[in-house]
Amino acid sequence: MIKGYEKELISLYENIRTEEEKNLIKRRKEIELNYPEILEIDNLIQKKSLALSLAILKGLDEDELKKYKNEITDLRVKKSEALVERGYEADYLNLHYRCSKCKDEGYIGNRRCSCYKKKLVYLYYKNSELKDSLLTNNFNNFNLSLFSPHKLKEDDRFSPRKNMENILNYLRGEYIPNFVNTNDNLLFYGDSGTGKTFLSCCIAKELLDDGYLVVYRTVDELMSNLREIRFDNNSDLEDLLVNCDLLIIDDLGAEQITDFTTSEFFNLLNKKLLKKKKMLISTNLSLFDIRETYTERIASRLLGNFKLYKFYTEDIRIQLNLKRR
Repeated sequence: MIKGYEKELISLYENIRTEEEKNLIKRRKEIELNYPEILEIDNLIQKKSLALSLAILKGLDEDELKKYKNEITDLRVKKSEALVERGYEADYLNLHYRCSKCKDEGYIGNRRCSCYKKKLVYLYYKNSELKDSLLTNNFNNFNLSLFSPHKLKEDDRFSPRKNMENILNYLRGEYIPNFVNTNDNLLFYGDSGTGKTFLSCCIAKELLDDGYLVVYRTVDELMSNLREIRFDNNSDLEDLLVNCDLLIIDDLGAEQITDFTTSEFFNLLNKKLLKKKKMLISTNLSLFDIRETYTERIASRLLGNFKLYKFYTEDIRIQLNLKRR
């Protein structure tokens, strides 16, 4: 899926297999020291299994092969019973796999195993700036009391707190639990300091912890990435931005608007929409400002292909700063 981490993933699987082989050697030495008779049975199983393989190659008849198989089965039962009697698991002398489906290869045939993507997410998460910020920016630290229970304007439909409760109910009740089945893109808009970035990080942490690949970029970082893709032909970076499970773009509208940024942003936006790759965009711009700032093609996609959520409350950053004082 994402090319840039393939070498690291191959190395990771090799390390897992090497570590488990070392663990098996330690377990065998332990049994040899304490219960050598069990290890003798295990060694005999290996010899019989090798003899069976040779017999198959020689083309021996089914009766001879069946005899070998029965002997091996009896020895395995005997070994398992001996281990269990002495307080060990029946498979104590077997090579252990952290993923039984692919046997720690990462692939089942030519198809990637489910564990492959989890390790990909782990590597990206570990190497990204998100790791530190999500220690504090998560749902456990989301403080709904910072949102006023009273309407700020007479024509507001909900108070800031009720509005945020509605957004949280959708995110935690529908969007995150059904992430794999939804094609929803999200646009968070509203004044600075109303919780858009914090809530975006909360979503990122939940999805990363569930094994989804989430890429977070401020709009300036995104534009820098788009330049690198265009002028340095960085196909790995393009693959990451286009094919991640969720691309979060923070603070749209804060970038310098040029023909290049407008063109490249539209191309990315359109490519992801066509491939049904989900996005979450936050902006301090109003819906009117989006229409005025961006081309009609961009504005129509942002306002027509995204679920729109308005954020409003008294500036949370100022509230927290006052409380600290």
